[in-house]
Amino acid sequence: MTTTITPARIEFRGLRRAYGDVVALDGLDLTIEPGELMALLGPSGCGKTTALRCVAGFEHPDSGAVLLDGSDITAIPANRRDAGMVFQSYSLFPNLNAADNVSFGLRMRRVGTRERRTRAAELLELVGLAHLADRYPHQMSGGQQQRVALARALARQPRVLLLDEPLSALDAKVRLSLREEIRRLQLSLGITTLFVTHDQEEALSMSDRVAVMRDGRIEQCASPAQLYGSPSTAFVAEFVGTMNRIPGELVDHKVDVLGQSLPVRGSVPTGATVDVLVRPEDLIVTPAGTARIVATSFLGAVTRVEVTLPDGTGVKADLATHDATGLGLGDAASVRLRERPVLVASR
Repeated sequence: MTTTITPARIEFRGLRRAYGDVVALDGLDLTIEPGELMALLGPSGCGKTTALRCVAGFEHPDSGAVLLDGSDITAIPANRRDAGMVFQSYSLFPNLNAADNVSFGLRMRRVGTRERRTRAAELLELVGLAHLADRYPHQMSGGQQQRVALARALARQPRVLLLDEPLSALDAKVRLSLREEIRRLQLSLGITTLFVTHDQEEALSMSDRVAVMRDGRIEQCASPAQLYGSPSTAFVAEFVGTMNRIPGELVDHKVDVLGQSLPVRGSVPTGATVDVLVRPEDLIVTPAGTARIVATSFLGAVTRVEVTLPDGTGVKADLATHDATGLGLGDAASVRLRERPVLVASR
């Protein structure tokens, strides 16, 4: 494979973009390192796609700048930016076969026929579709079309790859396969990649770092493990993964919860009554007690146990299946937290 890509650093500096009274980006600051895959994760309307389109040149910020390797590209037209983009809807030309779709951008740049064909063949082989070079979009599955779109985005050997929710239109099995394929390609090519998604599983499984966005700002940017294990805000904690809220009370810089006194991690809200945010795997459920088991779900090595606490609060605990053997529907149980600092939020 002769495709050679020199990865670039992307920087957002104080990026602001508003549509009337709606603020899409509110002073966004972020750096994506060369060769890194960064995911922008967040709910609809948080500004993640607007940020991506500002890199592509399809949107222009009201203020702030987008830098590529330290050079301001904010005012440079989209067709002169060194970026390849893959859209959610594939956007293939229906009248062109796979090979011609991949080489279309090269033809617009007046690259010779032989080089275009060679590059298209190499890229289709890279994405595992060399045998479908003569197929038209309507003759391919959604996953195959998205692979062609990915090959087309890489044809010009861009320094940045932009992915705008490229998997959301695919079924679950194809989505899983293609996200693994995208990550493999990204690592093998070493291309700087910005990936927009609202799917936390995609973001955590594919990325070097994840930036969780809310209302045009970044709530937290960290590795997937740090984001999941040490969320810095209640919003991040509840947006990434499953999270329980259990009533607690602040006493002397600690929180009393389920009969335990635990240290508080991160900021401490005002007021004595709070919710303690706890992952299902950080709850321990044992037989006998004042709680009640209302459901169990066998998930293989893990069993999810749903419990109603004495005050009526419902919680979910993920236990090793062998530890859940003696816990049945309707049984009395005790629930406690693992002894570690916890995140709390205002009630």
